[in-house]
Amino acid sequence: MANIPEHWFQNSVLYQIYPRSFADSNGDGIGDLKGIINKLDYLNGKKDSLGVTSIWISPFYPSPMADFGYDVSDYCDIDPIFGDLADFKNLLEQAHQRGIRVLIDLVPNHSSDEHIWFKESRSSKTNPYRDWYTWRDPKPDGSPPNNWLSHFGGSAWAYDESSQQYYLHSFLEKQPDLNWDNPNVREAMHNVMRFWLDMGVDGFRADWVAAISKDPELRDELPNPKYNPDIDGPHSSLTNARCQDGPNLYNYLNGMSEILATYSDKFMVTEAYPEKIKKPGPYMKFYEKINPVVCAPLNFAMIYMEFKAKKIRKFVDHYQRSLKPGYVPIYSTGNHDQSRIATRYGYAGASIISMMTLTLPGVPLMYYGDEIGMKDVNIPLNAIQDPFELRVPGEGNGRDPYRTPMQWDNTEGAGFSLGQPWLPLSTDAETINVKIQNNMPGSSLTFFREMIAARKTLEPLRTGGYHSFDTHPKVFSFVREADENDNDCVVVLSFSNKKVKIDSPEVNGALILSTHERDRSVAISQKIELMPFEGLLIERKLVESLKF
Repeated sequence: MANIPEHWFQNSVLYQIYPRSFADSNGDGIGDLKGIINKLDYLNGKKDSLGVTSIWISPFYPSPMADFGYDVSDYCDIDPIFGDLADFKNLLEQAHQRGIRVLIDLVPNHSSDEHIWFKESRSSKTNPYRDWYTWRDPKPDGSPPNNWLSHFGGSAWAYDESSQQYYLHSFLEKQPDLNWDNPNVREAMHNVMRFWLDMGVDGFRADWVAAISKDPELRDELPNPKYNPDIDGPHSSLTNARCQDGPNLYNYLNGMSEILATYSDKFMVTEAYPEKIKKPGPYMKFYEKINPVVCAPLNFAMIYMEFKAKKIRKFVDHYQRSLKPGYVPIYSTGNHDQSRIATRYGYAGASIISMMTLTLPGVPLMYYGDEIGMKDVNIPLNAIQDPFELRVPGEGNGRDPYRTPMQWDNTEGAGFSLGQPWLPLSTDAETINVKIQNNMPGSSLTFFREMIAARKTLEPLRTGGYHSFDTHPKVFSFVREADENDNDCVVVLSFSNKKVKIDSPEVNGALILSTHERDRSVAISQKIELMPFEGLLIERKLVESLKF
């Protein structure tokens, strides 16, 4: 087994794999576990590997696939379209041999309606599993118990004719919410965690954890005064403060953390979109109330932040000041539910944001394909798969555009599959792919590979302190401070679409990497002209007078 650092997560680069779309080994058009195994050398373990040291694999559990695996019918097995448990054990072994830690998706808020727990719960009001889900009588007029809305459109309540009660589902009707207030549910989910931890997984990404605790009285949600029907989906018409973030949320998350703490060197990242997503405070609650040694929240602010140096600097400064020793920040720039970074910011802007997250203290989260500049794909109406878009057509809520197959080469199936891919390939797959970019100087893939290598070789990028400094209103500049025996690292990021001149003694040093073509043999001096959307990584010799 490769030498995996003792504190692996704090220094890792986390890479999300959406298994349906990563690599197909059997030609059925759907990615699978053997496909992931075949691509592990691309991720790490060889000289020309990308260099990521941990992966998060989205759900691969048995499922009717109403929401493509987030409707789990068995938490302790593998869906046949992805392989079997033997394949997963092999994936774990092969990944660990390459120094890659493996996190898997844990879906605690809801199961499939085809899970045995819900089948039992639905069978009668007296069944012992009835209280494993949330059932309520209709209002006197027959309407749902409250006004809560599903994230996928319509009421969050589904009527069951046989028992004449409604059950709660925050997403699809086929995804009934588990009742975490029932201790039997909590123990069952803890046993799920133990099952996979005993097998050897290194931790979890916990899906939509904010909803595992809800308002005990199930009171109506209040109207959202900021709702804009031209921009926001129907779910945002309410404040949605009572269908999540309930009084027992952190107690339940601590219970999960206690399971992790009984094992050696495991970690869990949590998905939660706080009400004030661009403020550090809501994230700090997760650190303060849950064991930060084994758990940390994903930070989604960069997904929603305006592409402006001042605003991003202000947030990062505040966030870093708020973190206490031992708190591990995790900066997410995209995932399977969000538009791709190259679509949001363009190729140049995406490089700036990526250089930033790869050099800030903490863990950067990369989404598969971002390293080659994959963009959202326009999905024809007859090819739409996402239930979100199918239930609320025309609202632009579909997630298919950012879940398209990985573009490995310029063959007909882009190297993803020999069969018909489950989603259409991008029209740019012939030119935007791993094979073409692999040995191309200045390519997106080369940039990511070099940035990740810099994280590994430059100690300040792993353990150094942080402070920003002034250079230009449209430039975000910061220092990763070394100890007394090493050099500092300076990062200069231009968010301007025009050339920018800066004059700052803090930037003197050797050029390690630029997002643009620039002669690395020429040292960077305090007076420098940045190209539009250019980012620089500079190694600066330790000079006491420059320390803050």
